[in-house]
Amino acid sequence: MELEARVATYELAETFVISRDSSDESESVVAELTHEGQTGYGEGTPIERYYEDGASAVEFLHECRGALGGDPFALDDILGALPATPHTQAARAALDHALHDLCGKLTGLPVWRLLGLHRTGPPTCWTVWLGDPDDMARRAEAAAPRFQRLKLKLGGRDGLDLERVRAVRAVTELPLQVDVNEYWSVDEALEALPELAGLGVEYCEQPLPEGDAGGARVKAASPIPIYVDEDCHTLADVAASAERAHGINIKLSKSGGIREAVRMAHAARALGLGVMLGCMTESGLGISAGAQIASLCDFVDLDGNLLLLEDPWPGVEFRDGVQLAPNKPGLGVEPVVSLAAERSDGRS
Repeated sequence: MELEARVATYELAETFVISRDSSDESESVVAELTHEGQTGYGEGTPIERYYEDGASAVEFLHECRGALGGDPFALDDILGALPATPHTQAARAALDHALHDLCGKLTGLPVWRLLGLHRTGPPTCWTVWLGDPDDMARRAEAAAPRFQRLKLKLGGRDGLDLERVRAVRAVTELPLQVDVNEYWSVDEALEALPELAGLGVEYCEQPLPEGDAGGARVKAASPIPIYVDEDCHTLADVAASAERAHGINIKLSKSGGIREAVRMAHAARALGLGVMLGCMTESGLGISAGAQIASLCDFVDLDGNLLLLEDPWPGVEFRDGVQLAPNKPGLGVEPVVSLAAERSDGRS
């Protein structure tokens, strides 16, 4: 198998704000894996918080060429033979997704069928990024007709988080979810969670900093489910997450790809945990990989490609609030401009 990798940068439709940063663009790594005349594509989005970036992801993938062998269906052998380099989860995800895309194309089947799963998962939420209460309410009201649920970014550290939720609740009856991105203390969480329950919030995602010793206490006291994101990266983190949360948020760029994500979902079920599927701000290539396994999950947050000014990898159908996995072989998406043409033009 032949492997190529490149960095892709996408412009966001508007500045995206969470508690710890804001961004106007997103950077991904795209892997191309060619075998017997077919090419599989995969995307991973490096997470700066975890010391990853596009350049290092491409470098890692190029180092992996000697570990690929000649059988794209030998996923355990291939992924198990990769270098143990840390801070390479997005790169591993891109390769994992390219392998799944390639296997689907070689068999003529969409990935969700190869995995024995359903095509349709739960509706995706739309993320209402952090802002002042009235602004969040305006944006939530504008998005409500297209979506079946909304996720509100909180963690403003200005005493207005509950006002943000109240303002949004005043303009829509849609189910609401909140994501604090680690920006509450234990006392703030214990005070806010009963109020959120009264406002009909379905769950609270990552209220405390990763590894906070008060996690178990907040879980025990919370009247709504707690889901962890920053606390749960791979299969090795799932058991510990059960001590501090009612569910986990799986992101493919954080877990290392589809194969690890499926393991995490089954492990979570065995421990009685709920399962959420999240994403980064990524193109339809990355979102399609998530959509293939969405049927394993209780909640889905796959709006990353909808946040882009222009999606260069169309093919994921957004229907009645659901990001529907393509019914074409592999991941079922193709670039608007061929990667070969981009390389000949000198673009990334």
